[in-house]
Amino acid sequence: MEFSAKQIAEYIQGVIVGDENATVHTFAKIEEGIPGALSFLSNPKYTHYIYDTQSSIVLVNKDFEPEHEVKATLIKVDNAYESLAKLMTLYEASIPKKTGIDPLASIAKNVKLGENVYVGPFACIEEGAEIGDNAYIHPHVTIGYNAKVGENSILYPHVTIYHDCRVGKNCILHAGSVVGADGFGFAPSPAGYEKIPQIGIAILEDDVEIGANTCVDRATMGATVVHKGVKLDNLIQIAHNVEVGSHTVMASQVGVAGSAKIGEWCMFGGQVGIAGHIKVGDRVNIGAQSGIPGNIKSGVSLMGYPAIDPRQFARSAAIYKKLPEMYSELGRLQKEIEELKKLTNK
Repeated sequence: MEFSAKQIAEYIQGVIVGDENATVHTFAKIEEGIPGALSFLSNPKYTHYIYDTQSSIVLVNKDFEPEHEVKATLIKVDNAYESLAKLMTLYEASIPKKTGIDPLASIAKNVKLGENVYVGPFACIEEGAEIGDNAYIHPHVTIGYNAKVGENSILYPHVTIYHDCRVGKNCILHAGSVVGADGFGFAPSPAGYEKIPQIGIAILEDDVEIGANTCVDRATMGATVVHKGVKLDNLIQIAHNVEVGSHTVMASQVGVAGSAKIGEWCMFGGQVGIAGHIKVGDRVNIGAQSGIPGNIKSGVSLMGYPAIDPRQFARSAAIYKKLPEMYSELGRLQKEIEELKKLTNK
């Protein structure tokens, strides 16, 4: 499909600078622009690309003022990145989607399927499961008995929803993600470790997205809950009985140990580790590779292991690089002190 600058500007309430009849049919990064592509500029580090880009239209923030001639047509908006996301969502919605049940899918007789559901080949939906309207079940997905998937949710290939677990509306589960595997519960005994049955469930509320190979374990008892609007990157582990507050986001390889309670609107960088049985408040920001061994109050930013104020961490990191020289200097000073002591004693 092809759209003009005028049509795009009307949709995102932008101001055109250049040819309102310029048209685009695809998207491209500003440094890789081609004729007929729409690009955007929001990070000042990429400003120099706008003067040479071959893209036909570029979204920019309203405060952008070019220092040189720009060949592309500009559309000025309040937030170029948000406007791009809005346009890409519209573009994705315009792509035709499959409906119906593939003859190679395995669906139990008492499964409840909503309207306009798609189930791909080799997907397996077990007894008592419920699938909401407009859900999109890709090939090789497994949905266990009595599990529920809400309307408009998308499950990509090889997603597994274990028995009795629940996925809300408008959720996106990427390839290989698992909801409801057993929590890591074992009791030591003279013979080794005895498995503790995990009889709870896992719940993803509405508008949750989890990345490829991310795991949300079922609870020992009760429920592991990922609340509304949470976004989890690839390769994240949410352990049994964890609760993740609404609209919290986590980058790749975050690990949250059992029974931890995470507040709302938190942001965790990659490889953050959260200890079990602790509480993290609302709107907490934690830098990449940080370790959180204890409770954290709301509204703070932390970094390091154990995590401390980011500014303190930066100063400490600067000193850490100098430790070998400082250690040598300390040794030299100790020798001088010992020699002075000997002279003094004489």
